Amino acid sequence: MLQRCKIAPLVALSLLYAFAAPCIASSSWEPSPGHEQVPIWPGLIPDAKPLDKPEVSGPATKRLVGGKPWVFVAQVAEPTMTVYPPRAPNTGAAVVVFPGGGYNVLAMDLEGTEACDWLTSKGITCVLLKYRVPCEKSGPYRNCLTALQDAQRTVGLVRFHASKWNIDPRKIGVMGFSAGGHMVVAMSTQFDKRLYTAVDAADAESCRPDFAVALYPGHLAVPAKDFALNPDVRISSQTPPTFLLHAQDDPIDPVENSLVYYLALRKAKVPAELHVFAKGGHAFGLRATGSPVDEWPTLLEGWLGAIGMTPR
Repeated sequence: MLQRCKIAPLVALSLLYAFAAPCIASSSWEPSPGHEQVPIWPGLIPDAKPLDKPEVSGPATKRLVGGKPWVFVAQVAEPTMTVYPPRAPNTGAAVVVFPGGGYNVLAMDLEGTEACDWLTSKGITCVLLKYRVPCEKSGPYRNCLTALQDAQRTVGLVRFHASKWNIDPRKIGVMGFSAGGHMVVAMSTQFDKRLYTAVDAADAESCRPDFAVALYPGHLAVPAKDFALNPDVRISSQTPPTFLLHAQDDPIDPVENSLVYYLALRKAKVPAELHVFAKGGHAFGLRATGSPVDEWPTLLEGWLGAIGMTPR
């Protein structure tokens, strides 16, 4: 049953992700027909906290992207993953996608299903993670513990089921937008220890991504320290090859976030590719906006081939 949306924009949520009444919200988000979302936790969810409202989903119409509204999901207490198999010849690669939304909501189509549409068209299995939001951000790095637990668990599950899903376990990457991009970096630098007690054999698998795609990420640079790299972001030689994308005119997460992370990757001799566009703003996803930034999926396709994740 549909109900009138009465959720007010959260203070910590960027204005670009804010949604405003009137909007119509369904009781929860569901994937397109033919796809099934499944819980990532088999029993008790670690560090679970009850939410005062049930999960809701609906169109956000205050800010159109590419001339269209985008679908938000809020009040996620039970994280799920949805597997989208390749629609082109299978490359063996897989990508776990983290939508953005300031760790308060999820931009589920703009930075989720639409990314999966592109990935599967290139022969890449896409696993869309609906992680827990909102969450309490902690520490100077502004980590979201519960979302990061969900991400670690999901990468382990994908590796555990690699044979079943026709995935090469050495070609499992992560892609995230905005807050999701922040989580990509967290997964790239905090994979050596699970943030929860193992629950089954999937948690014995490595949760290190084989490659990482961080799109307009935030909280990597410290404005008060002339945009120096956040000292809580600890890069090592084991940090996976990384693709970074940012717009110079991003009003929410300044381009310095990607710049300082790229320089740190270079210093650590981690293969990385950085693309900065003069215009594009924030939260553009893969939609056509009429800006040169629209070309980024082609750049990513070339990079995936160059690092051996897909055929060149």
